[in-house]
Amino acid sequence: MNSHLIALLRPQQWLKNIFVFTPLFFDRRTADWHYAWPCIVAFVVFCLTASGIYCLNDIHDAAADRRHPVKRQRPVASGRVGKPAAYAMMAAVWGAASALVVIFDLSAVAPTLLLYVVMNVAYCLKLKQIALLDVFIIATGFVMRIVAGAQASDIVLSPWIVVTTFLLALFLALAKRRDDVVIYQQSGIKTRKSVEHYHLAFLNAAVPMVGGVTIVCYVLYTMSPDVVGRLGCGHLYMTSVFVVVGILRYMQLTFVSHKSGSPTKVLLHDRCLQFCVVGWIVVFAVILYR
Repeated sequence: MNSHLIALLRPQQWLKNIFVFTPLFFDRRTADWHYAWPCIVAFVVFCLTASGIYCLNDIHDAAADRRHPVKRQRPVASGRVGKPAAYAMMAAVWGAASALVVIFDLSAVAPTLLLYVVMNVAYCLKLKQIALLDVFIIATGFVMRIVAGAQASDIVLSPWIVVTTFLLALFLALAKRRDDVVIYQQSGIKTRKSVEHYHLAFLNAAVPMVGGVTIVCYVLYTMSPDVVGRLGCGHLYMTSVFVVVGILRYMQLTFVSHKSGSPTKVLLHDRCLQFCVVGWIVVFAVILYR
């Protein structure tokens, strides 16, 4: 396959779909193939579905992307992939995702998947231009990933995990919007229409506020009597240190280094954040699976 067509699918963004496995991890089912296999299929389906959304987004935003210092290198904006080819790729990946849903009988996931597509198509075409609503839609997309994982594996989600996931995604989305505002102020380049309705002072207050609430929500999750009783362990609060350090590090990258434009790229390149993620997984797993 042409490398530019592969780039159009943004495979580096598939990292976000790991949230599909969240219910497995928190319910101690990661080693149970009966539960894990449907989640693996749901993960692949979400990757394909999201890639179709990226194709549509690149087609629709090609003109605006050409004015962005980084996004102008995207396949459609740069002219390396034509719009007909991008539409064909979008149809192909959505067709493959639909086929997997039918073949592996993921009917429980289908409504969530359909709602995810409808929401993101509306986001690409119009809703991304509405300040605040745009970041709330992004955060909702992450919640839908963990809901899909729970539906695929028939696991009951903790409300704490749903809320924490939403807040973490909202924190990252607001930090990304701050990067858009900084670019606009420094170069006059308007990367998206909604940037007109954001202000640096507002985002400088909103990012740390949501980050702080995320930390509090996670700590409350680890000490919730319901969670402690269901999982039979009272030491999950020890993992909070990784969450606190991780969020503070991301805020440092946002406010000091101005590197919050792409959360995926930040995670793939920042050693401190990688240490926090790996440390959190290891300590949580030791406590939960001991």
